[in-house]
Amino acid sequence: MTETPPPYGTPDHPRVAVRGEARLEVDPETAHIGITVSARGKDRRAALEDLTRRNNHVLELARSYGQAVEKLETGAFSITPELTQRGRDEKIRAYHGRVHVTAVLNDFTALGEFTTRVADLDMIRVNGPWWALRPDSPAHANARRQAVREAVQRAREYADALGAHLTALVELADLGAENAAPAIAMPVAPGGVRRRAAYGGAAAEPAPALDLEPQRQTVYAQVNARFTMSPPKL
Repeated sequence: MTETPPPYGTPDHPRVAVRGEARLEVDPETAHIGITVSARGKDRRAALEDLTRRNNHVLELARSYGQAVEKLETGAFSITPELTQRGRDEKIRAYHGRVHVTAVLNDFTALGEFTTRVADLDMIRVNGPWWALRPDSPAHANARRQAVREAVQRAREYADALGAHLTALVELADLGAENAAPAIAMPVAPGGVRRRAAYGGAAAEPAPALDLEPQRQTVYAQVNARFTMSPPKL
């Protein structure tokens, strides 16, 4: 019967602890565009009607791209009165309306044209794109596998340096998985910004499509691994 080596290491079964790391540069899978639709009117109804009409134009334009627009979401909506600066009475000068829309595109060939066409609409502000990977992207699994392979290779090199070999895996854990706060993903800086606040009609001829180059994404993976090895030849 084969004796199972203890997890804490002994002179007969020394333990080796290593860290495996991986850093991959991959192409993004989606691009997020932030769209702010605005309207201003002397009364609340006029501001709401203009805001509704312009918001519908944005949504119709986005839906016309079919599956290229993977997700379309409406965020915050606001209608705010603007008071006159003179006098103590609460006299309203105008109403300002805003609604925020987020479009997620997976077809980067249509991205530049879509961004330009949205920015060419009346009273529109466009921010982005923000490039990203999907949570279930294969790139994350590839990075984790590479980190594990590096941990095994590093442990073997330590064992070889002592004239020994690995005998068992004792533990494999994500870095920070034990008694640590979860890692916070930092947002990727936007690849570009295009804004417009037009008070007249749309241009007679469409503006040329923006040439937007996808920003490659960095995927990290780190693991801690502990092995036991055969007695070293010192």
